[in-house]
Amino acid sequence: MDTLLSPTYFEWVTHPVVVVLLLTIASICLTLELFSPGLGIPGVIGFSALLLFYVGHVATGHASWQVIILFLLGLFLLFAELFLPGAIAGIMGIGLIIVSILFAGASLTVMTIAVLIALVAAILGMVIMVKLFGKNVKLFNKIILNDATTTDAGYVSNINRLELIGETAIAITGLRPSGTIMWNNERIDAVSEGNFIEKGRSVKILKVEGSRIVVRELTKKEEEE
Repeated sequence: MDTLLSPTYFEWVTHPVVVVLLLTIASICLTLELFSPGLGIPGVIGFSALLLFYVGHVATGHASWQVIILFLLGLFLLFAELFLPGAIAGIMGIGLIIVSILFAGASLTVMTIAVLIALVAAILGMVIMVKLFGKNVKLFNKIILNDATTTDAGYVSNINRLELIGETAIAITGLRPSGTIMWNNERIDAVSEGNFIEKGRSVKILKVEGSRIVVRELTKKEEEE
C-alpha cells in the first residue's frame, strides 16, 4: 500500500493536463483574491492548488527543495511589496515564483505552456473583474493613495497654483511617488521628483504643471535654515 507521500500516490499530479488545470485554477483564484479585502475562498482554493502542485512534484522527485525555497522567497517578496516603495520587490517575487514553477516539472516545455495558459487566464480574469464588474484591486489600495480628495476632506484643486512654487510643505502620506502634502492647512495632491518620500518629511514644491505638483524632500541643511 502506498504511503501518503509516495511517488506513486502523487504521480497523477504531474500529468501535463493536471498541471495546466492546477496552475490555471491557482492563477484565476488568486487573481479574484486581489479584489477581496482579506483572505477568502478564492485565496484558499488558489493556494491549495499551488500546494498540491508543489507537493506532488516534490513527492515524485520532479522538483527539488530548492524550487520550494524559490517559491517561498517569491511569496516573501510579494508580501514585502506592501511595505516597500516602488514595484521592484513585487516584480522580483512574481519572477521567482514563475521560475520555481518552470523548474518544478520534468519537462520545461510542458511547464512553459502551462505557465503561459495560467498567465492568460489571470489576465482575462482581471480584465473581466475590472471592465465588466467595475471592481477595484483591494491589494493596490495598500500601495497607492486611496484617500478621498474632496473639498470637505481639506483638499484644494491644484489647477493654476503657481503661487506654490518654492513653498515648503509637509508630506502627510508617503509619496510613492504620488501622495498628499500639507501646505498652509491645505491638503494637496503631489508627486515626488523621483525618490520615495516618507510621511512627515518636509518637502519643497518645485513646479506646478497644470494639476500636477512636483516636490522634493528638503535636505537637512535646508531644514536647519
